Amino acid sequence: MNICVVGAGVVGLTTALELQREMRNANVTILSDRFEQDTCSDVAAGLFRPGTSFSGPTEEITRKWISDAYSHWDELRRTEHSARAGVCQMSGYIFSSRDPAIVRNHYIEKVLPVYRAATEQELTICPGEWKYGSFFTTILAECRLFQPWATERFLDNGGRIVTVALNNLQELRGKYDVVVNCTGLGAKRLCNDHKLVPIRGQVIKVRASWVKTAFYADFDTYVIPGFEGVTLGGCRNFDSYNTDVSRHDSAAIRERCESLLPSLKGAPVLRESVGLRPHRDPVRVELELLPTANGSVRVVHNYGHGGYGVTTAPGTAKHAVKLVKEALQTNSKL
Repeated sequence: MNICVVGAGVVGLTTALELQREMRNANVTILSDRFEQDTCSDVAAGLFRPGTSFSGPTEEITRKWISDAYSHWDELRRTEHSARAGVCQMSGYIFSSRDPAIVRNHYIEKVLPVYRAATEQELTICPGEWKYGSFFTTILAECRLFQPWATERFLDNGGRIVTVALNNLQELRGKYDVVVNCTGLGAKRLCNDHKLVPIRGQVIKVRASWVKTAFYADFDTYVIPGFEGVTLGGCRNFDSYNTDVSRHDSAAIRERCESLLPSLKGAPVLRESVGLRPHRDPVRVELELLPTANGSVRVVHNYGHGGYGVTTAPGTAKHAVKLVKEALQTNSKL
């Protein structure tokens, strides 16, 4: 059977690899017009920490996605591929002077190996009047390393990659038994999905090898070390399509991050990046029979992860592959 995955960001790649793992007789093809450093995933810091607003169709499904995703990343961390795939364990703090709810996370407090309240002494690690804090140990998956590794693995497994810009999913009818739509923000046009909203993010990558711990604080401030530099962020501009680096955002990010971690002052900039997070509530992972003039196309959607694509991709990929199997068992006349 022939299956295609549309989209080559972290969601598309993890879905394609899961298809190969679960359906060994299937021929899997990735179709995309953007790869690796041209994807939104490349901008992400990649720390496993889904936001408390992240939402699937039900609470139970959302929790399963997150639990499955963590297990996947943690298993990969324990293999010989971890360094090349950009996956490692990392600990961090989240501080707030505003609200104790900011430092809690009902999704991951029981999933991560460690998630506890910060001690009084720990609240003084960073400058600021911090009243609330948490310490946690989680996983980092750096997409600048993971995406090339995943692409190579996909090709080694017999997968095909085709560079193409699609006008609609209906044009794939008759070419594939099932189409898996992992187009992120592209689904806004391809599916005419008005629930999809871009949330603009901007980050600065700096060279600061002495930073080994992640830090989060109020006003979307974060410092996340990685394999290739330290990510300073950030911002969340709702419904913004601006992909240009803003010097005002850069100045604000540096000011907030250097206030949180003064040792960052003077850290050389490696690059500045902007990404448009594909936000949808709920994230869409569902089967659709898409009508065309000559029948239907079986489409499994897997998009709308917002800023939590790296975090949750392996979990939604498992769900999507289950739906692909169901789609192949349908007796619908196509």
